[in-house]
Amino acid sequence: MMKQALLTLRHATLPQLVVAGLLASSAISAHAALFGDDEARRAIIELRQRADSLQQSQEQTRRSLLDLQSQIEALKVDQAKLRGQNEQLMRDSSELQRGQKELAKGFDERLRQFEPISVNVDGIEFTADRSEQQDFEQALGLFRSGKFPEAGQAFAAFLRQWPKSGYTSSVRFWLGNSQYATRDYKNAIANFRSVLTNAPMHVRAPEAALSIANCQVELKDTKAARKTLEDLLQAYPNSEAAGIAKTKLAALK
Repeated sequence: MMKQALLTLRHATLPQLVVAGLLASSAISAHAALFGDDEARRAIIELRQRADSLQQSQEQTRRSLLDLQSQIEALKVDQAKLRGQNEQLMRDSSELQRGQKELAKGFDERLRQFEPISVNVDGIEFTADRSEQQDFEQALGLFRSGKFPEAGQAFAAFLRQWPKSGYTSSVRFWLGNSQYATRDYKNAIANFRSVLTNAPMHVRAPEAALSIANCQVELKDTKAARKTLEDLLQAYPNSEAAGIAKTKLAALK
């Protein structure tokens, strides 16, 4: 083929040679243009692929950011819940501690009700139960308010409830006075004598002796009253009751 082409060109005229050259040049240019388009096409395809890959990467990154944002919001919600639970636990703990303190305080108060306490009545110091002290003070309060029958009942009940109480001598003295106020002179004398017999050095003993004499006077037993007053002067000469006894003795003669 090549030899034939050369033979053909060899015998061709000048115009034919010019036309052949132009055709050959055009073919070469077309081939070059075709080669350039393929390279550009491949470059465009690669750019598109890179753009698509970048877009996919951005989309994935966006989804990852959205997921991360959702997780952060969820963590914030959980944190708020935990904070609320912690605050509630702290309030519950405070309430529990306050309740425990109140229970302990109430228990201590109830326990103290059963613990003996030290009291001092009419110059005599001794131990007594709290309820024992309350019973005495309640009965004495009735007497001081002028409720003599009620006071007498309260003092008598005290003696039954607390037979070995350190208050006994004082209780019998006030019981005698309650009975004197209600004109129960015989029982009053018995309680006043109990003070003189069982606690002759009691601070109320001189008053008890004088009260016996007063009861005897009310009972019209002048002789017994005089004897009681004389004994009072002998036993308690320096007492305030002794001064009153002297006056009464003078009046009885």
